[in-house]
Amino acid sequence: MTAALDAAPGYAARRTLPLRIEAVRQLRRRRTQVVAALLIALPFVVAAAFAVGGQPGGDSEAGTLLDTATASAANYAATCLFLATGFLLVVPVALFCGDTIASEANWSSLRYLLAAPVPRARLLGVKLAVALLFSAAAMAVLPLVAFGLGTVAYGWSPLELPTGGTLPAGEATGRIAIAVAYAFVSQLVTAALAFWLSTVTDAPLGAVGGALGLTIVGSILDAITALGDWREFLPAHWQFAWADALQPEVEWGGMIRGASVSVAYAIVLFALAFRHFRTKDIVS
Repeated sequence: MTAALDAAPGYAARRTLPLRIEAVRQLRRRRTQVVAALLIALPFVVAAAFAVGGQPGGDSEAGTLLDTATASAANYAATCLFLATGFLLVVPVALFCGDTIASEANWSSLRYLLAAPVPRARLLGVKLAVALLFSAAAMAVLPLVAFGLGTVAYGWSPLELPTGGTLPAGEATGRIAIAVAYAFVSQLVTAALAFWLSTVTDAPLGAVGGALGLTIVGSILDAITALGDWREFLPAHWQFAWADALQPEVEWGGMIRGASVSVAYAIVLFALAFRHFRTKDIVS
């Protein structure tokens, strides 16, 4: 069958299911629009909370990002990223990656895609690439909106560091970009887990919910200090390591260890997804 397809005039596996077509298709879905609306809305909700409750902090030696949230646009963007890291940024990653294959199976369209014919590896590759692209975009939307709103509300001025001192606004923008990039890398394990579950189940909510549930369990385990050094093998242990970028000098140690843990888990889970789907009996 494969040889016959390869010999068919005009057929090329790499041309099936174009990346652009899949991206446009996912962009038009209601869940993508809802996620974008939530991420855009968060900075406005936080700003409204500050407007109602008053300015945070009260001295120049504040010890947390929240204490300096309204000091500048950069401070506000960093604060919004801090507030969203624990859960809100996990949701779009789990949703985009967990909804890849399971949704097609749920709609009974998966077998028709494979009969098109789209090679299984090609189908998984395109679906995963688009899911990761949308996940990265979700990570970027929040700080970008926060920067814009913060500039209007609090001004474009140096970033006040929680540990004391300041960073020029231009340099602070680069530091926050590093933080966002790390936040995305740290979520690769959630993306891989959701993607693997999507190849295992035909229920999109099962894949998304399973990834979110196990991520929450990881956070709970990380809070158990009795585990000691074992917590360093949990991706959740390093989820806020991006804060090391907001120091007078960037401290890379925590981010490197966190990225290593996340990428290691992700490689294994992505491999399991491709291995399982390669021989899976498609009935829907």
